Amino acid sequence: QVQLVESGGGLVQAGGSLRLSCAASGRTFSAYAMNWFRQAPGKEREFVAAISWSVGSTYCADPVKGRFTISRDNAKNMVYLQMNSLKPEDSADYYCAASNYYTNSGPPPTHLMEYWGKGTLVTVSS
Repeated sequence: QVQLVESGGGLVQAGGSLRLSCAASGRTFSAYAMNWFRQAPGKEREFVAAISWSVGSTYCADPVKGRFTISRDNAKNMVYLQMNSLKPEDSADYYCAASNYYTNSGPPPTHLMEYWGKGTLVTVSS
């Protein structure tokens, strides 16, 4: 089993940067692909980025491509989301999720996420 705890959210001005972290418990962290999702008030949860088990491959959703970067450190059981050039529409609760599924051809199905964190809030002011 894997427990996930996100941190690093906060208030930032448009154009600024934030780095989100997700700490994972459990010795099998490296066996999971890791994902970031976000959910704004009144909207459905949407995929942001994913990274494969061996850090060899990453995939980002079109709205954040070129601005956000996902990375992981298997030795520390950590996954990160570096967010640059933030926009007000990036404001949302950001969630870390672990899955046995990874693809770089499109967003993964939400129902295939096995473990979820409780989220960290990102607010981007204009």
